[in-house]
Amino acid sequence: MRIAVTGSTGLIGSALVRSLLADGHQVVRLVRRRSRTGPQADGTVGVGWNPHLLRVDTAGLEGVDAVVHLAGAGVGDRRWTDSYKREIRDSRVLGTEAIAGALAGLKRPPQVLVSGSAVGYYGQTGDRVIDERDGAGDDFLASVCVEWEAAARPAAEAGIRVVHPRTGLVLAAGGGAGARLFPLFKLGLGGRLGSGEQYWSVISLADEVAALRFLLDTPEVSGPVNLVGPDPVTNRRLTEVLGRVLGRPTVFTVPHLALQAALGEMAVEVSGSHRVVPRALLDAGFVFRHPDAESVVRAAL
Repeated sequence: MRIAVTGSTGLIGSALVRSLLADGHQVVRLVRRRSRTGPQADGTVGVGWNPHLLRVDTAGLEGVDAVVHLAGAGVGDRRWTDSYKREIRDSRVLGTEAIAGALAGLKRPPQVLVSGSAVGYYGQTGDRVIDERDGAGDDFLASVCVEWEAAARPAAEAGIRVVHPRTGLVLAAGGGAGARLFPLFKLGLGGRLGSGEQYWSVISLADEVAALRFLLDTPEVSGPVNLVGPDPVTNRRLTEVLGRVLGRPTVFTVPHLALQAALGEMAVEVSGSHRVVPRALLDAGFVFRHPDAESVVRAAL
């Protein structure tokens, strides 16, 4: 297959590209810098786009069989100032509008668009078990996810199968939350955050990539699909698992007030609770390589 990928240099995107290339697929990377367009040394092809200006080199997308759209500003990269919240929203909504509009206008549209989303769609849900049948929350990230998914509508109206992978917390040593957590725990400085009773819906990077590929290859699946492991865990339990696997103490606790002082509004996400399960994936027959918290942590390390 010839598959286009946005966000191809991020934690998930780079792992997905490696997986696709290893299996002989052709990969088209959507890139912003003109110097990175055309054939690349790794065997991929760069195609230009500017999501904020809604510009896409549609000629470079003609003939692609599928598109995986993962681009977006990192939610945890910076403190949530008003300007950065706009960047979080615009990078997702405008980028998706650009991709969906470009694909809808192609002479031969792709069969499928896997257009990213997140479990933040559901808002803060406490200890209630959530699956794809549940509605949207009412906080900032929930509103972003609602707009983000809606922006892909032109592709669906053009007859393209659209899937929204609502990704949870991807644990990997090379980036994301894992890159921040693991060094602290290795030094014996790890501990629970806030009460520790908040649920985190975790997934290994290997399962995240395998699930994205499963969505590409499974034509009967469309709409929202939770990309989380089948074993959502509390922060307290994940802390215990990290300490046991690494052989380090986990005696420290970061109080909620300290999280608020350090992170501002984003502290709500860190200390908030998402007990999300992958009903649609399991119903479609997907099999997790790392189905529990300990196997996820061991895979990441």
